[in-house]
Amino acid sequence: MPRLAVPLTALALSALIALATAGCAAERDAAGVHGLWEGRLEYPGLTVRVALRIAAAPDGGLAAVLLLPDQGDRTTPFDEVAWRDGRLRLALREAHLVFEGRLVEGGEALAGRWEQPPFSQDVTLRRVAEIAAPPRPQIPLPPFPYRTEDVEYVNEDAGVHLAGTMTLPAGAGPFPAALLVPGVGAHERDYTVLGHRRFLVLADHLARRGVACLRFDERGAGESGGDASAATSADYAGDALAGVRFLRVREGVDPARVGIVGHSEGGTVAALAAARSPDVAFIVMLASPGLPGRETNLRFEASMGRAMGRDSASLAEGRRLQGRVLDIVAGEADSTAAAAEIRRLLADLEPPMPAERVEGAVRRFLSPWFRFNLRHDPGETLRQVRCPVLAAIGGLDRQVPPGENLAAMARALAEGGNDDFTVYELPNLNHFLQTVASGAPAEYGSIEETLAPAAMDLVTGWILARGEP
Repeated sequence: MPRLAVPLTALALSALIALATAGCAAERDAAGVHGLWEGRLEYPGLTVRVALRIAAAPDGGLAAVLLLPDQGDRTTPFDEVAWRDGRLRLALREAHLVFEGRLVEGGEALAGRWEQPPFSQDVTLRRVAEIAAPPRPQIPLPPFPYRTEDVEYVNEDAGVHLAGTMTLPAGAGPFPAALLVPGVGAHERDYTVLGHRRFLVLADHLARRGVACLRFDERGAGESGGDASAATSADYAGDALAGVRFLRVREGVDPARVGIVGHSEGGTVAALAAARSPDVAFIVMLASPGLPGRETNLRFEASMGRAMGRDSASLAEGRRLQGRVLDIVAGEADSTAAAAEIRRLLADLEPPMPAERVEGAVRRFLSPWFRFNLRHDPGETLRQVRCPVLAAIGGLDRQVPPGENLAAMARALAEGGNDDFTVYELPNLNHFLQTVASGAPAEYGSIEETLAPAAMDLVTGWILARGEP
């Protein structure tokens, strides 16, 4: 059938011109929201810096990403970006986040409402040329009054090549020495988290006071070899012992005073290594769990939930769900059956969890690392540790609360017959041993302090107080 030819009347032509003109005006209006915007969200006990980067999308619309400048370099694209009648709407489904706002102050600010259950608040984001990196005043700068050397060694038992940096105090020595072991995840030697180079700062502190140390790239990170995907804390303990053996034969190091300083899971690794070998002269466990794995996981979720303002009903439901997941993980079902059961549990959540997050949770719960730590009881390990032990946890640590964890460690060490141990609660410090107001994880990156001097002084003084063998 031939198409009907419709004459383009003057009225139709003027309507098309009006629509085109309106479209161009809308595009010009939307262009005013292009750029970088920064503001602050206020939550109970903490402030979070947020930023938006908005630009033209390939289809002619808008694209926007969310940045949390004090919590890393990650950018998260918004699922919905709309500009209508001078108002901007952004939505991020995974985080249940919606922001609606409009330009104010001559286009130099975005004012609107930030909705992210259970919180909702007014916020003003201001136009900025760039986002300033958070200050890290404790990062040491040369010249240094000590020597550094990049080194390599091998965990012969596992065939893993490891690389790191030694820090040696000035003078001939011999000096006590510490291997520094980081927390969960495959970390490079400086243990950089949220811009804080934690082990660089600690190594500087130790070397200036007469303690040598070795910080290293964990297997699968930096210049080290190996695969971290299937590694457990027991595997990392083998890597730690390789570092201890390396230090014991280094010139300038006292072989009888080589120990391990571990943070969080690193403390668990230190204890496993010390229980396995008399070569470990001492261990320092910073913010490390003392309770069995299941209890640690349950208490972690409850403590973190309270820190984020969740009510008692929500906490109880979370504990119920988490307990069922942990039962599956610890059970006898094979990985395929366990994964199916976990997916069924997570499918009932309201609001629904995005599919990619479900699969990420399944992989984490069924990883060799998680299964090992769920079944691990630090107390059983500590009863076998005969070397001196320092265990310290921040009083505002929400990930590893100090009270029952320190008590459990002290009890286990005493039952094992260890006569040289110290447990200490560090007032007003969080899980990363920073001076804080609340201890909530969202503070970690916004705090300028990398490590509280009081924590570093405690570690250094305790090591030096062990004296000559």
